[in-house]
Amino acid sequence: MARGFEIVSDYADQQLHLPYRTTKQAAGYDFEAATDFTLPSIWKLNFVKVLWQIRHQQTSQPAELDAAAAALKPWLVPTGIKAYMNPDEYLLIANRSSNPLKRNLILPNGIGVIDADYYNNAKNEGAIYVQLINMGIRDVHIKKGERIAQGIFTKYLTADNEATVTTTRSGGFGSTNR
Repeated sequence: MARGFEIVSDYADQQLHLPYRTTKQAAGYDFEAATDFTLPSIWKLNFVKVLWQIRHQQTSQPAELDAAAAALKPWLVPTGIKAYMNPDEYLLIANRSSNPLKRNLILPNGIGVIDADYYNNAKNEGAIYVQLINMGIRDVHIKKGERIAQGIFTKYLTADNEATVTTTRSGGFGSTNR
């Protein structure tokens, strides 16, 4: 099968760029945002109020805790891209080194793992999103076409004598829960 990238059908007429390497020896393929997107600062939301209450050993109301938790929930930035690869490979999604330093953007899960069977799955066609949190004090405006992450194709190994796996993918982001 080999490996590569395609544009998902929802973005077919949006003039997106397939991920690309910017230097001859770059391991990562740069992914761009498929749309303009604003990532709100976590500090603008009810997060600070709850931190103050915790620090001062005050009780927070359930609604305040829920609002603070929502402030820390990552935003899914669409790329409009899907990736195909061999069955013994995955696509590692990593943050760009400039994101935390210059824009205060982090991947809350450290990396993303796109499995080979995510490609063309029935729920979302295998569309890749980048999870980001804005740790800065200002909102960050991402323009369509700005580089937001990088993807690295990687082979993986399996354990000797592992049980036969029969579960099939039904979507993304936790879709293979048992």
